[in-house]
Amino acid sequence: MALQSMTGFSRAAGEHEGAAIVWELKSVNGKAVEARLRLPQGQERLEQPVRQAIQKRFHRGNIQATLNVVRAAGQNVLPVVNEAFLKDLAGLAQRLQEQFGAAPASADGLLALRGVLEVPETNETEEARAGYDAAVLGVLDAALNGLKQAREAEGAALEVLLAGQIDAIEALTKRAEADPSRDPAVIRVRIAEQVALLLDASANLDELRLHQEAAFLATKADIREEIDRLKTHVASSRSLLAGGGAIGRKLDFLAQEFNREANTLCSKSNAATVTAIGLELKAVVDQFREQVQNLE
Repeated sequence: MALQSMTGFSRAAGEHEGAAIVWELKSVNGKAVEARLRLPQGQERLEQPVRQAIQKRFHRGNIQATLNVVRAAGQNVLPVVNEAFLKDLAGLAQRLQEQFGAAPASADGLLALRGVLEVPETNETEEARAGYDAAVLGVLDAALNGLKQAREAEGAALEVLLAGQIDAIEALTKRAEADPSRDPAVIRVRIAEQVALLLDASANLDELRLHQEAAFLATKADIREEIDRLKTHVASSRSLLAGGGAIGRKLDFLAQEFNREANTLCSKSNAATVTAIGLELKAVVDQFREQVQNLE
């Protein structure tokens, strides 16, 4: 399965008995799939099937779906203003302005409120309504296909970028593993020098206990486990990328694990060269996690 970004846009148009039907879809990042619909007044019955169609196609992302319908001359049904309701709302807005200093209400704002404009019932048959609804949902299906293609195109670009960042993480891990400061002989010499300095500074120090503590510190400073875990996370990330699909959450978890190992590597480092590698690793991991946030 192809990777998908959570951002994209599509537009699809169709026609039904002289009416032009246009769907516009816009998708942005989101923790789950959420649909925000803008439907012509009087067509709220379409809300549920539209939401179901969107949720069937996508796993994550905030998707705004706007339906515009332009009917041929003579087909349009003009809305009627509910003047009594409008008067009540205007009075309420005036009281809020006088008592609490609220901004004055505009005519456009009041007319946009649900219930102010009412669409008169038509004599449309159930068969005609079903035919219209099917046409609208057919155009929606085309728009959803377009959005899926747009998200997959951006997902392909993200895949290349993420693969490069995983390669960089692997290369830095290998540099840390091969750093000369990790050579056992080098570590022994460094610790021996530190022990000698301490013994010279005070004759009261227990030499055996001091060597035991030095051995403990040498073991604690070993970054073998961090390197092994980094390699494992690299392999897991590549496997997820190869499998495709909705892997954003899983890669985000691995990004957190990468960051944890990079932090530990820096804290356990006993050489400036390894610390520098750890800091560089943290920078790459941050970039990796930032891009992962865009994946479905």
